[in-house]
Amino acid sequence: MGDARPIGIFDSGVGGLSVLRHLRLLLPAEDVLYVADAAWCPYGSKPAGIIRERIAEVVGVLQARGVKLVVVACNSASTVGLADVRRRYPQLTFVGMEPAVKPAVEQTRTRAIGVLATATTAAGESLARLVSRFGRWAGAAAEDADAPAGRDNCRGVAVHVAVPEGLVELVERGAGDSPAAEALLRPIMTRWREAGVDVVVLGCTHYPFARAAVERLAGPGVVIVDPAPAVARQAARVLAAGGALTPSLRAGQTTFLATGEADAFYAIVSRLAL
Repeated sequence: MGDARPIGIFDSGVGGLSVLRHLRLLLPAEDVLYVADAAWCPYGSKPAGIIRERIAEVVGVLQARGVKLVVVACNSASTVGLADVRRRYPQLTFVGMEPAVKPAVEQTRTRAIGVLATATTAAGESLARLVSRFGRWAGAAAEDADAPAGRDNCRGVAVHVAVPEGLVELVERGAGDSPAAEALLRPIMTRWREAGVDVVVLGCTHYPFARAAVERLAGPGVVIVDPAPAVARQAARVLAAGGALTPSLRAGQTTFLATGEADAFYAIVSRLAL
C-alpha cells in the first residue's frame, strides 16, 4: 500500500523553500513538485482577491499534475486563500501556515513576543484570532486580553507585530543576510528590545532566509521561532494517517516550476543549495 504521487508545495517565490528543506529531511523518499509564482511575488502586498485567484490557479496546476497533498507554504496565501481553495478543490488535502503565536507564548519569559509578518498576514483574521486566544495586542491592557479558560498563563503576554517592508524582495534577490536587510530590520528590533521581546516569530516563509540578520539584531537570549519544521511535520502526519506515504525506498525527486523570471528563481535555488 501507499501512494507514490508527488507532494505539491507552492509560494510566491523562494520563501516556501524554507518549508521544502524540512520536508526533504522528514520525507526523503517523496517526490515533490514546487511551484514558485514569481510573476506575482510578493503575495503579501497584494489585495486579498488577487491572492485568492492566483493561488486557485496554482492549485489547479498542481491538481492537474496529480499531487496527493498541497502544502500552502506561504502565510499570506494561507491567511486569505486557504479556506477558498479547500472549497474549490474538495478532493485535495491541504496543509497551510499560520503565525506561530502559540509556541512563542509558551516560550516567553518576559511575556512579550514579536511577530514579523507581511501586510496581509498582519491584517488577517488568522493572526487576530491567535492573538486573542493566546495573548493580547501590545499596548492593550492585560485585563482586556481575551484568553480562554485554562490559558491564564497567557493572559497578559504582549504580542508586537511589525511588517518589514521590502524584506521579501531582498530574500528573492538572495540578500536576506545583508547590510540592506539589517538596515531594514534594525528599527523594528530596536523597538522590540526596548519592549523586552524575548521570542521572535518568523511569520513569513521568506524570513527564515533572513534569520541570521534577525538573530544579530535581536540580541543574545532571544528565541527565534520558525514554523517551517512544524508545517513539515504536519504534512508527514497527514500523509501517514491517510496511508499515503510513498512505498518507494529510492531518494525522492524535486521538480521546480516558476512563473515570471524563472531564471532568477532557479539561480536562487542553486545558491540556497536545495
